[in-house]
Amino acid sequence: MAFKSLLSIVSVVAALQGANAALTRRVACPDGKNTATNAACCQLFAVRDDLQENLFHGGLCTAEAHESLRLTFHDAIAISPALEAQGKFGGGGADGSISIFPEIETSFHPNIGLDEVVALQAPFQARHNLSHADFIQFAGAIGASNCEGAPQLAAFVGRKDATQPAPDGLVPEPFHTPTQIFDRLADASQGEFDEILTVWLLTAHTIAAANDVDPAHSGLPFDSTPELFDSQFFLETQLRGTAFPGTGGNQGEVESALAGELRLQSDHTIARDSRTACEWQSFVNNQTKVQQMFQFVFHDLSILGQNIDDLVDCTEVVPIPKAPTFTTHFPAGFSNADIEQACADTPFPKLPTAPGPKASVAPV
Repeated sequence: MAFKSLLSIVSVVAALQGANAALTRRVACPDGKNTATNAACCQLFAVRDDLQENLFHGGLCTAEAHESLRLTFHDAIAISPALEAQGKFGGGGADGSISIFPEIETSFHPNIGLDEVVALQAPFQARHNLSHADFIQFAGAIGASNCEGAPQLAAFVGRKDATQPAPDGLVPEPFHTPTQIFDRLADASQGEFDEILTVWLLTAHTIAAANDVDPAHSGLPFDSTPELFDSQFFLETQLRGTAFPGTGGNQGEVESALAGELRLQSDHTIARDSRTACEWQSFVNNQTKVQQMFQFVFHDLSILGQNIDDLVDCTEVVPIPKAPTFTTHFPAGFSNADIEQACADTPFPKLPTAPGPKASVAPV
């Protein structure tokens, strides 16, 4: 689908939702404070407030917020219609299996390190008696809402929880080739997540960091602004890599341009792959696209394996993130001369450079 056509659809849908909301009768929630368009959403207000205060440090874009968003993907993407066609169990998608069977699934290689956020979330899920499947996706949406520039992400209730763990091998690894990743995501989504939508999904890396790629260093961000949901990630992954932030030589890692910043091999190669290079570059200095495309693709990711007709849309409970006040820029000491441009169709955007000498990116 062409970008302009999709934007038109998103705009029309947003307008219709706004008009419909104005005409929809709201129900008073039992807490005596909130109202909702559906009574099923009332339970989420207390969950939201508890998460914001006690997991996300008063509503901050912290490591816990980053990891909660990461968890949404690792739970949801573990589904394979291809395995089901072979008569094997293919996983249930966004079914909460990673937190229902944490001893099994967090031991899978691509899930290493997620045991920490699963353990942190467990008492919240138990305290509010929300399904594991709904809780994981809701917590990720709330965490992302704390990051300036993020879109308001979808929230649903009514998902069915897993009854068995997902099989290993369904979550892409940073050392996989672009084709391996494209094929895996297409299988999980029955063809919806193609090469272009894979780039959209990777927008989440704008607030991400690596804890286990380099065993000697944790919290290494993927861009210089991990507290902002911006396009710096798409810019900085195209800078010429010169060094590793830590020990180097780790599986799934390539050289990065900035000290303290880790670059995943998969991000590096997809940014330069002929099938995705121009789409990757198109996100640079395009905050509207950053927001709208991730909002679109997260909606569908969050309901993989579920029947949307069985779900209640409670997106209204998710806070609207702070509007962006930043501008995309080259980090200090860098310019267009440092770009390894892989898109031959469009000139690379002309951007300002931050003042001062080159600086190191702090861990999160």
